[in-house]
Amino acid sequence: MSLIQSLLHITDFRGGPFAANLVPAASSALAVQLAFGIPSVLAHTDMFYDFSGGWTFLLTLASSFFLPALRSSSSSSSSGISLADFSWRQLAMTGGVLVYAVRLSSFLFMRILKKGHDSRFDETKHKPSRFFIFWIAQAVWVIMCCMPIIAINAVPQAALKAIPSVLPTDVLGLGLFLAGFAVEIVADSQKSKWYDEKIKKIHDEQFITRGIWSKSRYPNYFGDITLWIGMATAAAGVLTSGPVQVALGWSGISGLIKGALLPYMAPAFVAWALLRISGVPLSEAKYDKLFGDRKDYREWRNNTPLLVPRIF
Repeated sequence: MSLIQSLLHITDFRGGPFAANLVPAASSALAVQLAFGIPSVLAHTDMFYDFSGGWTFLLTLASSFFLPALRSSSSSSSSGISLADFSWRQLAMTGGVLVYAVRLSSFLFMRILKKGHDSRFDETKHKPSRFFIFWIAQAVWVIMCCMPIIAINAVPQAALKAIPSVLPTDVLGLGLFLAGFAVEIVADSQKSKWYDEKIKKIHDEQFITRGIWSKSRYPNYFGDITLWIGMATAAAGVLTSGPVQVALGWSGISGLIKGALLPYMAPAFVAWALLRISGVPLSEAKYDKLFGDRKDYREWRNNTPLLVPRIF
């Protein structure tokens, strides 16, 4: 038995195409986080936390992208796979998330190299059991974000060819993804420039209120949530179509509900994590403690929307 055949045998889970794609992808995410997390916990370092997030996305996406094609190739005795074996949707959606992940993880990794530490883990990294939970949580975050992609990549090519080449949800969803991605890049770029100027003592501002940050207190989070809403919208349009429902073994009302709601697990999870757990609550508490007695901070906080940028 060849190495590829052994891999296909090990990852051949029952429960339909989606389950057969989800389990290996989720296992890949967990494996990467354990590989980076265990040494980091033992060394009490947060240096590679965000860097490992990029690799987790990469391995999770690669698993969900290539395994179904390898299974199809193996069952048809084909000589191999090529990009022609994939639909444009699979290429666009997988590629889009991959670019997003590489951009974000490299940006965060370079930021920690500049600062020397991640303030989120200043206390936690010296408490092994609690610190380890963050690494497992990152695996869960990647799995949840990749849920629309895992589902789309699980769909057999015959079913994808049986639906219209372009759906309204493709245009709307990918448009939202690009718009959200652009907002996130602009927000991160403006804040990085502001921080560099602060280090060089070009200004003495203690918190950023310029550019898009004057329109939203967390424009980077707005962009992040928006791009996942877009990816979920594009996926839901495909997953609720008749041929795809049949191919995935989803039927009736329950199948339509599954196809419509499963992709939106990504933006729902991201919004919950950023607005309720790790993003906004930590930042608000930190800045309120540091600047809560300043009039300019209170005015900016009270007059600037939390998330959705003010247009005018």
